[in-house]
Amino acid sequence: MTDNNQPNHHWKTLDRDLGRIAALESATSYVAKPMVGLGISLVFVVVASLIATLLFGEENTRWIVVLAAAVGAYMALNIGANDVANNMGPAVGAKALTMGGAILIAAVFESAGALLAGGDVVSTISKGIVSPESVAGPGIFIWAMMAALLSSALWINLATWVGAPVSTTHSIVGGVMGAGIAAAGFGAVNWPTMGSIAASWVISPVLGGVIAAAFLAFIKTFIIYQDDKIAAARRWVPVLVAIMAGAFAAYLALKGLSKLIKIDMGNALLIGLGVAILSYFVSAPIIRRKSVGLENRNRSLKVLFGLPLVLSAALLSFAHGANDVANAVGPLAAIVHAAESGGEFAGKVHIPLWVMVIGAFGISVGLVLFGPKLIRMVGSQITKLNPMRAYCVALSAAITVIVASWLGLPVSSTHIAVGGVFGVGFFREWHAERRARLFAGQRGPGKMRAPDERKRRKLVRRTHFLTILAAWVITVPASAVLSAVVFVGLEAAFG
Repeated sequence: MTDNNQPNHHWKTLDRDLGRIAALESATSYVAKPMVGLGISLVFVVVASLIATLLFGEENTRWIVVLAAAVGAYMALNIGANDVANNMGPAVGAKALTMGGAILIAAVFESAGALLAGGDVVSTISKGIVSPESVAGPGIFIWAMMAALLSSALWINLATWVGAPVSTTHSIVGGVMGAGIAAAGFGAVNWPTMGSIAASWVISPVLGGVIAAAFLAFIKTFIIYQDDKIAAARRWVPVLVAIMAGAFAAYLALKGLSKLIKIDMGNALLIGLGVAILSYFVSAPIIRRKSVGLENRNRSLKVLFGLPLVLSAALLSFAHGANDVANAVGPLAAIVHAAESGGEFAGKVHIPLWVMVIGAFGISVGLVLFGPKLIRMVGSQITKLNPMRAYCVALSAAITVIVASWLGLPVSSTHIAVGGVFGVGFFREWHAERRARLFAGQRGPGKMRAPDERKRRKLVRRTHFLTILAAWVITVPASAVLSAVVFVGLEAAFG
């Protein structure tokens, strides 16, 4: 009897052993997964250094440029991990794009925007935050730019780890300011420029949130709450698509194409108007065909907003790559220029192509390796998004940039996009409470939620709201203090 059961006992033992091995392999894979990303990042930093070694001609200062290229590559990786989530998060949260599709589109359009329409001047110098002439000698200026680059990259890395989308523009601004103060005193900083940047901390997210909430209110009033939702969608969705296309055309003209040809606000608005009219006549028959056979309910409306949302995410990525690549390579280009010229600064410092390549591909690599965490947070963990709400966020981002450019205010794409998400969420809370009070009498006894329960049913996660708000407020001072400390250390070690 014992002999007959012996084979079964062996098989059970083998199954248990295989189960333990499988569990061990799963745990090892989970632990090793972050190490793969770190390993690939290290390889990219090394490749960037090798590119600088091969393409930079001055032998005496080559080691400085190689070190700066490594730090610039690290900064570009962090921008991809943090900043790009703001463009793709709403589309992923609304399920208009899968995570893989979002990463692919963002990587392609971020790189295209950076390489085709990327900044041709060093933003940190052209904006006049710190004047190179105020710093005593090219060596001090180089270490100041190195400190700004490294400190802002470290701050963005910390924010990404915490799960807070911060402005990479404000991070590098704070880094340049802190290093400038440490190198040449408070007089080296252009305080009016810093004041306008500080004002944008409030203006950017509030304006983005208000515009996103206004469009969501429009969609609810004129489409969702209509008796015939499909007929209302046929009438208004082409108008909304035209507004989106026109806004993005003007946005790209101001933020992207202006790096190739000079376009003022008036011409940008004319370009936007022309594209809007064309888009309306192209989209109207398409929306009409897609709406045939759809049921008269809210779920059907999501189909009509899916494609415009994907296109808006792609266009936002292109514009972001064109505009924000300078955050990664601006200080690097300043270092390259200072090392080549011996400290003789022209009014504009052109970014070499190899520097642009490091910035463009660094952003894409950082997005692929580390971007999903922030994409999920922006897209689904602040408030629940569907294609209509996400569309309002994307549209508000383009319009807010145009309004801010018209007012002459420096704004952050991060603050605008995340502010739009919060605006949509808080509008949903207000609207739900308003409808609950409005229809309280129609629900009948026992169907109306108690006031205390309604207060608990928040549609915006307050923990994320407070974390992001705190990260926004301290970004500039934190990166400035860190940059000053790094500068003192670099000057002591290499100065």
